[in-house]
This record gives sequence, C-alpha cells and structure tokens, in this order.
Amino acid sequence: MTVPGVIAPRPRPWSDDPFAEAMRTGNGPLWLRRDDGHRHPLEVERWCAPPDPADWTLLFRCLRRGRPALDIGCGPGRLIAALQSCGLPALGVDLTRTAVLRARGAGGSALCRSVFDRLPGEGRWGTALLADGNLGIGGDPAALLRRTADLLAPEGQLLVEVEPDDLDERVTVTVEDAAGRSGPAFRWARLGAPATVRCAEEAGFALTDAWTCQGRHFLALGR
Repeated sequence: MTVPGVIAPRPRPWSDDPFAEAMRTGNGPLWLRRDDGHRHPLEVERWCAPPDPADWTLLFRCLRRGRPALDIGCGPGRLIAALQSCGLPALGVDLTRTAVLRARGAGGSALCRSVFDRLPGEGRWGTALLADGNLGIGGDPAALLRRTADLLAPEGQLLVEVEPDDLDERVTVTVEDAAGRSGPAFRWARLGAPATVRCAEEAGFALTDAWTCQGRHFLALGR
C-alpha cells in the first residue's frame, strides 16, 4: 500500500532482487542479464558450499602471509569462515543482508556494508580478496582497485579472480531467476587478466603471480 506523501525506498541491487532470496535458500539458478538479453550464470550453489580446490589456492596464499584478510563481496562467507577456522583474522563485507547472515551462521565475521563505506582497519589489511567476479562491483574496476589499495597495508596484497577470456566490458545488468523475476538494473564489469593488470597498475599495484585452477583464473597483485 502506498501512503500519500511518503516516498517508498528505491529497490537496491543484490538486496531487493532474487539474489537475496537465493542467499537465504542457498539455491539458484540465477543469472546476470544484460540489456541485450545475454545471461551470465551466478554460481549460487558453489558459493554456498565449502571451499573447493580452486578456492583453497586463494586461502593458502592468505594463510602463508599470516596477515588479516578482507573479503570484498563475501556473499555467504565460505572464504572468511575457512580462514577463521584456520586461525587467521578475517572479515567479509557484502551489501546483501541475507548473505551476511548466512556468513555469520557459517562462523565468519561479516558486515552488511559497501566496500566504499567506512570499514574497520582501513590501511592495515594484509590481504584483500575479490573472488567470484567481484572485480565487477560498481561497474568501475579502476575505482574499486583504488579503494582496495587504500584499505591495504603498504605491503598488502590483492588476490583477484578474473575472467578466463580477454574481456574488458562495462554493462548494465539485472539479477534474474528461473521464473523471469528480476531486480533493479545496475552497472557491472567483467575483466580478463590483461585488462585487470592495466587497471591495477594505474591504482598502484604490480602483478606478482598468476595461476589457474579448475578453469578459474586468478592474479596476485602487490602494492
């Protein structure tokens, strides 16, 4: 019901769309749907499961450094929960409240907050994670990488998952479920390794490692 004189809050991507329900149930399928009709699948079940071997290539690098880790766009929290179970201080941030609640239920520490909001430990994090396509957050990878650089300690590192192809695209998308329901439109980006390295260098990072596991592609970037 609409109350005269009261402005209803605008729907928010990742919160007022099918993604929030998927984070509650742990089930998909979901897609990012572009204006041209192309759909990119979101791996809800994998994100809600325990870390797989590809995830552990990230986690082992965090554990070897032994410095507190920040997971940007942590979703249901499988990475932070695994790090904390191994004794490493870690924090996740995510816009979706149901994802944050699921992360906490799995034993992870997580905040319902944007990476561009004020965060604990700014300038002191030893490692930051951008996994599962989260380099696309906000549709402006350069701005996201600059923000991540500000969050890291001077000797900190960023571990980022990139697209397998040589992509550099900025698109408008919605989250869509199998019934065709979708949420509000928002900007997103998808970058392969070459484009990511170019953006990272502009943000003050240097490439220190690159690897592939189970068809997923990753970069390590140092301040």
